[in-house]
This record gives sequence, C-alpha cells and structure tokens, in this order.
Amino acid sequence: MLDHIIVETGGVKLPLNQMAVVSVMDSKTLSINPFDPTALKHLESAIVSSPLGLNPKVDGERLIAVIPPLTKEHIQAVCKVVTKSCEDARQSIRRARQKGMDTIKKLYSTYPKDDLKRMEKEVDELTKKFIKTAEDLCKAKEKEITS
Repeated sequence: MLDHIIVETGGVKLPLNQMAVVSVMDSKTLSINPFDPTALKHLESAIVSSPLGLNPKVDGERLIAVIPPLTKEHIQAVCKVVTKSCEDARQSIRRARQKGMDTIKKLYSTYPKDDLKRMEKEVDELTKKFIKTAEDLCKAKEKEITS
C-alpha cells in the first residue's frame, strides 16, 4: 500500500519500503518503523503528501497510520494510484520491447532476415501479452477497490 511512496531525505529519493518496515497492527492501522529514526519526519511528510489520505502520528521511534474509512474521494485517489502504476508497468514493458528490438536490429548483419523477422514478431506478441496482463490486473484491482 505504501511501496509507491518516495521519501526524500538528505537529497536522496528512496521508496518508503527501503527506508522503513511497514507492518499491519490491525485491519485499520499500520505501523511504520524506520531503519534510521532520524528519517522519521521525512517519512511522515512523504506519507502525508501522498494521495492516500493517511495522517500518521509519531509514536516514539515509529509512525502509526490509521487507515481512514473509504470515501468516494479516497476511492478515486486510490484508483488514480492504481492507474498510474498500470501506466508505469506498460511503459516499462514498452522499454523492454524497445531494448529487444534494438538488440535484434544489431544482429541483422549476422543472422538470416527470416529468423530476425520471426524474433521481432515474437517480441511484439510477448509485448502485447504482457500489456494485456497488466491492464487486466489494473481493471481487477480497480474493481476490487470500487466494490
């Protein structure tokens, strides 16, 4: 739930899961225990500024975040996060496709063109398959959130 949150501390940006351990205390409460207690304020501000609507409280050397009841606005915000993650996945898949196609193009002078065309077609089919899988997962997650 908090993995996508980026925390800036000392001029370095890191995902929250690389700076703290997030554990579930109960069905409505998360505990965020930083590896470095001096980063507590940075973690708190990153969580507050995220679109999740969480407002963590400092409890000693950890943060306690109570998950608010789902409002229509909160559901829409979470769906936006899911949509952005899906788009990031599609872009990553397309970058992998481009790298594969670039590698195939470098081989044009050493391999038969028929084999290379077959490889290009295979890369395209795999790209379509993985993009469809990402979109299906995104739709399923949005349906899960909204229902």
